[in-house]
Amino acid sequence: MHSYSDTTTGRLVSSGGGRFRLRTADGELVELHLTDTTSAQLMRNLGEPYRDVTGRLTELLETPGRMVFAYGPIYPDGRHQATQVTFVGEGPDEYAFERPDWWITQLRELARFYRRAQFGTGEVDYVDYRTEIRLGGDKNGRHIQETDTISRLVYGMASAYMLTGDEDFLTVADRGSAYLQEHMRFVDTDEDVTYWYHGIDVEGTRERKLFTSEFDDDYRAIPAYEQIYALAGLVQNYRVTGDPSIKADIDGTMRLFERFFADPRLGGYFSHIAPADLSPHAHTLGRNQSRKNWNSVGDHAPAYLFNLYLATGEDKHLRMLEHTFDMIVSHFPDRETPFVQERFHADWSPDRTWGWQQDRAVVGHNLKIAWNLTRMNAVRAKYDYQQMASNLAKTMLDVGRDTRRGGWYDLVNRQEPHDFVWHDRKAWWQQEQAILAYLVLAGHRREPEFLAHARDAEAFYNAFFLDHDEGGVYFNVLASGIPYLVGTERLKGSHSMSMYHTSELCYLATVYNGLLIHGEPLDLWFRPRPDADFPEGLLRVAPDVLPAGRVRLDSVLVDGQPFKDFDAKGMTVQLPDSSDPVTVQVRLAPVEES
Repeated sequence: MHSYSDTTTGRLVSSGGGRFRLRTADGELVELHLTDTTSAQLMRNLGEPYRDVTGRLTELLETPGRMVFAYGPIYPDGRHQATQVTFVGEGPDEYAFERPDWWITQLRELARFYRRAQFGTGEVDYVDYRTEIRLGGDKNGRHIQETDTISRLVYGMASAYMLTGDEDFLTVADRGSAYLQEHMRFVDTDEDVTYWYHGIDVEGTRERKLFTSEFDDDYRAIPAYEQIYALAGLVQNYRVTGDPSIKADIDGTMRLFERFFADPRLGGYFSHIAPADLSPHAHTLGRNQSRKNWNSVGDHAPAYLFNLYLATGEDKHLRMLEHTFDMIVSHFPDRETPFVQERFHADWSPDRTWGWQQDRAVVGHNLKIAWNLTRMNAVRAKYDYQQMASNLAKTMLDVGRDTRRGGWYDLVNRQEPHDFVWHDRKAWWQQEQAILAYLVLAGHRREPEFLAHARDAEAFYNAFFLDHDEGGVYFNVLASGIPYLVGTERLKGSHSMSMYHTSELCYLATVYNGLLIHGEPLDLWFRPRPDADFPEGLLRVAPDVLPAGRVRLDSVLVDGQPFKDFDAKGMTVQLPDSSDPVTVQVRLAPVEES
């Protein structure tokens, strides 16, 4: 008997006689057979116990419309057997991940996992930090500390503080920022710029600076994306505290981008510069000589630039955002395929022969462009921004998602038939991009179709990526949703994974699911220092770049006491004079429509 097991995902159509029917996302009707050993559960969050509903299986299959995941053998005669069934919610129109506390709880659990994995339960000392974290949270013997992974951890912890007010998370973020500044930063006083080492190799009390990248794609070069992600955590921490030393380092790194990575003639940013002369055109860069790519042009926006604009309101950051997205809508679209171009020569001609990328599309990059164009359109509305976001959101449905099982794929060929390049596994960060692409579009545009696709993506992620045994989120799952735990993909900490995408998802899903889509109030916490370096002394508390007039600042507590000096429409708080840091808790609420 040549059977195989797989997952079928769909909306319940009917049930009875020991079977039920699901309609998948591509419209196919699939009949699944129950057995006397079929088990059923309700979707659960990190930190929640198993929720068995096997005894209610018949009852829960009575109401059409509910979303169901079914796993089991598929036989040569086409019979589908359901041995495990997962329900997304109790009611037919209920989604567990739309509970007001769902994503906040998930982020709290993630922060606890990484805090414990890196530092235990005692003092937070970044000498103990390691880039690689095993499945259960323990460390291996490697002693490399990468700048970007520390920064990503700082981002996650600062975001966790903003949503929970837990000061232990802020301590981890503050000490991580200070460690980056002390150990990973180089201030070039001659050029008046700041740049960041790739990392350090720690042995006892000795550390060896790793000035250039250690990775094959970027070896012995300074890649733009490493400088970009060095700022991700620092900017989010600055957003909370206003630390003037962090602000100085942010400004110094921004000068690095403009003086050495920017193309003053044709626009955009080069992907690499040489360590000797900081030139993007040095022959020593090899295949990275005079190149531009998605990361060097577009990743500024989600990694740090939107958050920097939210924290400062400064027009220069808005201008850089506008330039970034103008370059994307001008050069990235491709009329011949559903996907964007991702790599370019200096003159913006597409580079379809570079390294592993060749003429291949990263599904998540296309989705990431869609949700960030939507955010940009909220502050500088342009037809091209809105149109490209819509086009990508619609075309990706046919070429990037799994309509039978749910979830989103990784790397595919840009040319038809868009075959998989390496495998059909699904990475955690690609699911984040899909969720946010449709959730942000749904929040901004109020289109039910986008919300339906967001729910499908959220359901697959929460059903299969949460590690309920060890904590954290799996790196990859098989197409069926079963965790793939081989090689570096079994790690919870690595060059690629360090609490950034998971926490970004939790933070923005809270903002969009709760505040914009369901109209629920949102509480955020900030901890400004007495010397906070915010323009005009204003704490800007807008949770994201949102549609104008949809959200207001409803109330403010400073150190637990009501505080009235705030601008409800502008969502700013005039910081009080204080010789100590103050805790500012704000409540944001949707604006009621007349």
